[in-house]
Amino acid sequence: MKAYTIIIAALALVSTSQTFADVDTAQQLVKRYAAIAKMQDSSYTEPSAGEGKIFFNRKVIQFKGDRKSPGKPLSCASCHTENPADNGKHIVTGKKIKPLSPTVNPKRFDDIEHVEKQFAKHCNEIIGSDCTPQEKASYIAFLIEEKTPSSGKK
Repeated sequence: MKAYTIIIAALALVSTSQTFADVDTAQQLVKRYAAIAKMQDSSYTEPSAGEGKIFFNRKVIQFKGDRKSPGKPLSCASCHTENPADNGKHIVTGKKIKPLSPTVNPKRFDDIEHVEKQFAKHCNEIIGSDCTPQEKASYIAFLIEEKTPSSGKK
């Protein structure tokens, strides 16, 4: 009985430390993007989770083909829901998307190369250009703060 309790406690600790390790990785990315932002603009102070939330929810109108026909307004939340701790769903394919929050999805920021690839892809798809280091730092700072999935969604 005592050995069983020790094993359960050890497993819980390992599981918890992995979550914190990936949140730590996300925090390191925030620091990295903030340092780049500061090098680009000496007046830049620090990332803001509040600005990250605004960026995440900002709707951008897409244009079709000739740039004269407005399409549907899109934001990060269009696929990822208003709560990045919830599962999302791609608005075109319907494919399930794991939560963006590194607290809920410990693998979200475990591959920095993949993170950069996703930023390049999604920033261009949604806002029509690359995201700035300031935007990336604030965006990830916001995701780190979102820890609780909405009730009924996990």
